[in-house]
Amino acid sequence: MALGALPDYPWESMAPYAAQAKRHPGGIVDLSIGSPVDETPPLIREALSAATDAHAYPQTVGTPELRRAIVEWFERRRGVVGTGLSERNVLPTIGSKELVALLPLMLGVGEGDVVVHPRAAYPTYAIGAAIAGAQAFASDDPAEWPAETRLVWLNSPGNPDGRVLGVDGLRAARSRARELGAVVVSDECYAELGWDAPWDSEPVPSILDPRVSGEDRRDTLAVYSLSKQSNMAGYRAAFIAGCGLLIEQLTTVRKHAGLMVPAPLQAAMTVALGDDAHVAHQKELYRARRDVLRPALEAAGFRIDRSEAGLYLWATEGRDAWESIARLAALGILAGPGHFYGEHHPQHVRFSLTATDERIEAAAGRLAASVD
Repeated sequence: MALGALPDYPWESMAPYAAQAKRHPGGIVDLSIGSPVDETPPLIREALSAATDAHAYPQTVGTPELRRAIVEWFERRRGVVGTGLSERNVLPTIGSKELVALLPLMLGVGEGDVVVHPRAAYPTYAIGAAIAGAQAFASDDPAEWPAETRLVWLNSPGNPDGRVLGVDGLRAARSRARELGAVVVSDECYAELGWDAPWDSEPVPSILDPRVSGEDRRDTLAVYSLSKQSNMAGYRAAFIAGCGLLIEQLTTVRKHAGLMVPAPLQAAMTVALGDDAHVAHQKELYRARRDVLRPALEAAGFRIDRSEAGLYLWATEGRDAWESIARLAALGILAGPGHFYGEHHPQHVRFSLTATDERIEAAAGRLAASVD
């Protein structure tokens, strides 16, 4: 089956608003795409530099050191303890976006099959379904998922809405996927960024948590990225973990396709996964920026919905998102319209926390001045 037509890349439609925002006397405050602005920690850069003599092909499955670091990270940071998760259950990937886009195809999902994803969703879930020739279906209610479902994407904390699925929610989703004979994959890339209770004091749960899956990982996978926790977006460093049979299948496909994480990046990932201090430091930077931006948005007439975790504030002022985007652009602020994240939230706007302290303060000041 030939690849069908894909939609235009949505962010290209933001060009006129970006141009307007750049004309602001104080310069643009870009809160649109969540690309990190803080430096990659020195210990990670040093590990990369030390591994640059990479004359041989890298291992598709990852070095033994990297695989052990991933398993230990799940135990230490995600509460995946006593489940038997081992090196055979993990696989590094070239960032998480390529994995999301290609996973349905690599799992054999195709024509006549359904790929479920959240109602407020990262667009690549639907793109991955299209690449495989399957049908995307937006739903947060497991009871709605059709019999043709072969792959279920969960996203917790969610992009764009910061929604967190607790243990009960993850368990219910996984149970329904099992009833349908579907693979369930939890995209957990923002799991280190919990803000509101109870996620301010306890970890966001993983689908591999023993309270959710016990020791049975069949048809169950979790995805994580180091882009946000370690400012490694430019490294393209991520991994997938869970069902050993599925990891074996994905490994075979990736070996044939030559999808290998470069060896120096594997060394940098290993170091990043073993150090928690830089992750805590980065989280506090985002917390401070969130504490400035959120009240400024609320004072300017926006209501913040969900957003209990993650890298974004999901907000609405009760009108079409494009009108809000135009208002913000006139203030020199660029954000993301809810239309990019599905048809169910046309009045919402996504604000990223990935701007410097100075730019966040500038945005807050402009929002305040707009209502004086």
